[in-house]
Amino acid sequence: MTIRAGLIGFGLAGRYFHAPLLGPAGIRLHCVVTSRVQELRDTYPDALALESAQSLIARGDVDLVVIASPNQFHFPQARAALLAGKHVVVDKPMSITAAEAQTLAELARSQRRVLAAFQNRRWDSDFLTVRKLLDGNRLGQLASYRARWDRFRPQVADRWRERPDPGSGMLYDLGSHLIDQALTLFGRPDWVQADVFVQRPDGAVDDGFEILMAKGSLRISLGVSSLAGPGDFRYCIHGSDASFVKYGLDPQEDQLRSGQAALDAGFGVEAEDHWGVLISSTSSQREIVPSERGRWLRFYEAVKQSIVTGADAPVTAHDARDVIEIIEAAQISSREGRRIPLL
Repeated sequence: MTIRAGLIGFGLAGRYFHAPLLGPAGIRLHCVVTSRVQELRDTYPDALALESAQSLIARGDVDLVVIASPNQFHFPQARAALLAGKHVVVDKPMSITAAEAQTLAELARSQRRVLAAFQNRRWDSDFLTVRKLLDGNRLGQLASYRARWDRFRPQVADRWRERPDPGSGMLYDLGSHLIDQALTLFGRPDWVQADVFVQRPDGAVDDGFEILMAKGSLRISLGVSSLAGPGDFRYCIHGSDASFVKYGLDPQEDQLRSGQAALDAGFGVEAEDHWGVLISSTSSQREIVPSERGRWLRFYEAVKQSIVTGADAPVTAHDARDVIEIIEAAQISSREGRRIPLL
C-alpha cells in the first residue's frame, strides 16, 4: 500500500525532522506547502510545491497530512484535514489548549482516521537508555528524576517561536518533550508547581522554566534555560540502589541536519564520550552505560502501521492532551505562585 504524504511547512521541523523520515518509513513525500521552492526542488525533486495548506488538504491524492507549521495553526489545520478524510500527524504540541486536543481526538475517532502527535524525543538514544534502566529496575525505588535541556542562546532570534504568538516560548517547545517523556515513564503526576520566566532582556516570550511534579514520593524536576553554558546534566536520576547521570544530547537532529540518512548504519548511534554513568548508592562503583541507538524513524514506521492495520497511533491525541494539561497547569502555577493539584 502506497501512502502519499502532504507536508505543511518546510522550516526546521518540516525540512529536518519530518521529510527525511517519511521515505525510509515507506511513506511517499508527495507535496509540500512552502515558499522555499528551490530548496524543496534541490532536496526532494519529485515533491510538488504548493502555496497553501488549504490546497494541500483539498487534494484527492494525499492520504496523510503532516503539519509542521507554527503552533497556533496546528488545531485549525488538523481539524480541516480530518474533516477532509485525511490521516494526520501534528508536530508537537498538537494544539494550544488541552480542550482543542480533546476535540481533535474525538473528531479523529468519528472520522476513523489516524491522528498522531510527533513526540520524536521518545525515541532519543538517551531516553531509550533511561527506559531500559528503569524497566530493568537497575536503580531500585526511585526518589528523584531530573531532566534538563539547557542551551546558551543569549540573543533572541527572529523566528516565530520567539514572537509573542499563541503557543510560542520554551514551555510549549522543549517543555512539550520533557513533559511527554516524564508522563511516558511515570504517568499523570499528583501536582505541578512551576516557574515560567523570561530572562533575556529583549525576550518577548518565556525562554526558560522550572517545573516540579510529584508521583507519590517521587519528585520529578524538569527545566530549561536559554542562558546556560555547557556542563549541566541531561538526566540525573536517583534511586535506592543506584543513580544515573547523563550528559549531552541525542545525535539524530544533528545527523539529519548534516544530511545523514535515517537508514545509515551509524544513524542514531551516540558517541561513547556521551554515554551515561550508573553509580552504586552503597559502594559508589561506577558503570559506563552504552546508549541505546536512537530511532526517530520508529515513529513514522508506527504511523504507517496504524494506517494500514488500524493499530493505535504511536503517540495518541490523548497523550498530546495530557502534555498540554501539564503545560496549562504550569502556566497557572507560575502566574499565581501556587501548587496546582491534578485530580
